[in-house]
Amino acid sequence: MDSSIKYHKVLVTGSAGFIGMHTAIRLAKEGYDVVGIDNLNTYYSVDLKLARLREQGIATNRIEYNKMLSGNSGIRFMQLDLADAHLLEELFEKEQFDYVVHLAAQAGVRYSIENPHAYIDANVKGFMDILEGCQKNDVKHLIYASSSSVYGMNKKVPFEESDQTEQQVSLYAATKKANEAMAHSYACVHGLHVTGLRFFTVYGPYGRPDMAIFKFTDRIMNNEPIDVYNNGDLSRDFTYIDDIVEGVFKLIPKRPETDIPYSIFNIGRGEPVQLDAFIKAIEKAIGKEAKRNNLPMQPGDVKQTWASTSKLKDWIGYKAKEDMEVGVAKFVEWYKRKISL
Repeated sequence: MDSSIKYHKVLVTGSAGFIGMHTAIRLAKEGYDVVGIDNLNTYYSVDLKLARLREQGIATNRIEYNKMLSGNSGIRFMQLDLADAHLLEELFEKEQFDYVVHLAAQAGVRYSIENPHAYIDANVKGFMDILEGCQKNDVKHLIYASSSSVYGMNKKVPFEESDQTEQQVSLYAATKKANEAMAHSYACVHGLHVTGLRFFTVYGPYGRPDMAIFKFTDRIMNNEPIDVYNNGDLSRDFTYIDDIVEGVFKLIPKRPETDIPYSIFNIGRGEPVQLDAFIKAIEKAIGKEAKRNNLPMQPGDVKQTWASTSKLKDWIGYKAKEDMEVGVAKFVEWYKRKISL
């Protein structure tokens, strides 16, 4: 533990989410005073979100809306919706955070086609309220989640931060691109030190049920066919959760110090994997072959993602370490032992 950061206070939004849980735990272990917030919505299993909070030492039977709970891991938690701008403003004023890691969002590319308004409320209006809270309360550094989906129809690989990102193919991606523009404007106008991270297909224990590895593992283990889109002719830059969290941790004290204090980074493994190879890794970890239901490309999907991470490596020495087959085996091991959620 670095004693120099022991009393630095950090807000982690979306702390009952997949990346949020792992980030909050890591920061608490490293000595940060961590406050997590989450609205615990029903987009997917609330029981899974509560299980993540229990991993953080939060007594979930004591959760009441807008009430701060102290966990035995040193993490405090409050159920709070970003749509409650007044309550969020009060939280910022009371806690006086040094840093903010903003991971809360309405997730999912395909769900954005069915329920677009949820994405505007959470990802655009909610992000505006976070920006306001940071600039009004002198937050030293805001790190926020963007997405590889902002690259949209870009055909050039690997994706580099300097590439054009003007052709998103889903509303989810469009809201993430809007976040980048909003953050840049706050850096320009208010001098807010802000860093955006374009996440590339994060997976690992406690991952979301709508992600491919969770759905594939569940169906294979239950002898049900898996839906394989574009007949498996897809590739993704699958990135293990520990590599993501390491990057976030190293970035917190490394805020941009340019005239416009804004940075954007890809954060991924930097090695695209064919969907077929990913499925085979899951089959190997489970010890059972999948039954496949080949389907056409889904609306809002892209054929390939591939991160260039050289910019982040130059800035913080970032390098993803987890081998894909090892990471998949860790997920499957967690899935097998988890309590029914």
